[in-house]
Amino acid sequence: MTDVPDWLAAARDHCRWRGQGRPPFAQPPGPGQESVWDYPRPPVLVPDAREVVVLWGDLEVARTRSALRVLETAHPPTFYLPWADVQRALFVPAGGGSFCEWKGPAAYWHLQASGRRLQGVAWSYPQPLPGAEALADRVALYAWPGLHITVGGALARPQPGGFYGGWITPDLAGPFKGEPGSAGW
Repeated sequence: MTDVPDWLAAARDHCRWRGQGRPPFAQPPGPGQESVWDYPRPPVLVPDAREVVVLWGDLEVARTRSALRVLETAHPPTFYLPWADVQRALFVPAGGGSFCEWKGPAAYWHLQASGRRLQGVAWSYPQPLPGAEALADRVALYAWPGLHITVGGALARPQPGGFYGGWITPDLAGPFKGEPGSAGW
């Protein structure tokens, strides 16, 4: 791994669980499930060929079989969709931003069409940190009310907590970061 500034190294070191063993409170995965406690930290980017469909009412926002899943300890996967497979004209800059210690500076997006808007429902990493370069031409969306998101035909639910953008699908075992008491996960 490349040298990182001390402030970034400190941000990366704050989490106790790093995927090397499940904590005693982890739910055992059932048949066909993955435990989010087996995901590593630092996170990995994994191609996913399942069809991802994002609908906003009857409007198709995205459809792809070229998603990247970001897998990070305790988090349900965050799906990053190629800009080429979304209706880019629906996305308008939201302003503001945030910084991920693994992925870098994020830009936020609203969805807007026919006089309606979903505020800050998506984000991207136009200039990701080393190791996350594959995210540069992709966007992720929160599984917020108003959106109907499926992965391989299964409905995706939002990661708890309101900030994190993972999608919970039936093939995952938790518990998931964002639930009460999960700040140190």
